[in-house]
Amino acid sequence: MNKRSLDKKRLLGTLLFFLLVSVALVLAGRGFTGQPDEAKQENCSITGFAFDTTYTITLYEGGSQQLLNRCTEKCAKYEQIFSRTRENSEVYQINLLSRLYEKGDQTEIDRLRSDGKLPAYQELAGGGLEVDVSQSLAELIAQGIRYGEISKGAFDITIEPVSSLWNFTADSPVLPEKETIRDALPYVDYSKLKIQNHTLQILKPGMGLDLGGIAKGYIADQLKSYLVKQGVTSGLINLGGNVLCIGEKPDGSDFQIGIQYPFADRNKIIATVAVKDVSVVSSGIYERYFTENDTIYHHILDPQTGYPRENDLLAVTIISDQSVDGDGLSTTCFGLGVEEGKKLIDSMEGVTAVFITRDEKLHYADGFQKLLVPR
Repeated sequence: MNKRSLDKKRLLGTLLFFLLVSVALVLAGRGFTGQPDEAKQENCSITGFAFDTTYTITLYEGGSQQLLNRCTEKCAKYEQIFSRTRENSEVYQINLLSRLYEKGDQTEIDRLRSDGKLPAYQELAGGGLEVDVSQSLAELIAQGIRYGEISKGAFDITIEPVSSLWNFTADSPVLPEKETIRDALPYVDYSKLKIQNHTLQILKPGMGLDLGGIAKGYIADQLKSYLVKQGVTSGLINLGGNVLCIGEKPDGSDFQIGIQYPFADRNKIIATVAVKDVSVVSSGIYERYFTENDTIYHHILDPQTGYPRENDLLAVTIISDQSVDGDGLSTTCFGLGVEEGKKLIDSMEGVTAVFITRDEKLHYADGFQKLLVPR
């Protein structure tokens, strides 16, 4: 065999080798195991970190690792939309635009827009801004405005100018200056937001969005909807305490969900409920807080004062069909207090709640006690 034929044979062999390796890598990247990508598995689970918390999704029937991976991708996508602290997220860019516009810094607006770091906008006749937003953000803002109306302002998604002054997760949290809180309060007013289709109107420039009090519930609902459509019939979605049940346990029994004992270890529970296909959401002053001069400063802020809510409550737990309602109502009821909160819950269909006061007593809305597991 001459040299040219030998070189040609070696070249073909090399090309064949790389072709086989490429095919193997593609199949590995798809999780290929000799079965279809969406082959059903039992009791598969995934844990990740997003929305400043650890989340866990467990599928008991009809699930697969591929579906869990897809849920992880969805969590990352939603964080890129709703986060108020991640630069280049949709909410971060809207908040930055609102602040710069209020300051009249057109040079910086133009610079950031040319870099793709601010959204396009229209000026309103009354001096406000109009911005096109994604479908998911439009839906969540609409829910936030709804709970602002239901709570008469006790829940307010425009709390960002105030909430950005507090850092409850810092190694050494610092109490904001009274003057900075006072100056931020005029920019907190959900009624100055208007949403229609994909268009958001900010009627008072300088306002900002903080969707942390409702986003996890919305995301849990979206994940559940996706998983059910993919054939999942039993599972649990836990987004940092926002628990959403998919169906019931594989044996047909209820899921048993523990309600944390305030300020105790997460393994210590004050009550347990038996539920299926519903959401269980808790809000409490023990979740994120710091102490200064023997005073506890927690993350549930009062939109009227800019400071943590002061009442007799340690925590509120809401059971509802939709997790977004549990999220919105838990914060709303914490702001309203026990008596007004119970009245609100009892006036609503398909929702119940328990309120834990500082004396560690449990106060039940209608129907909650029927769900308790005997201790």
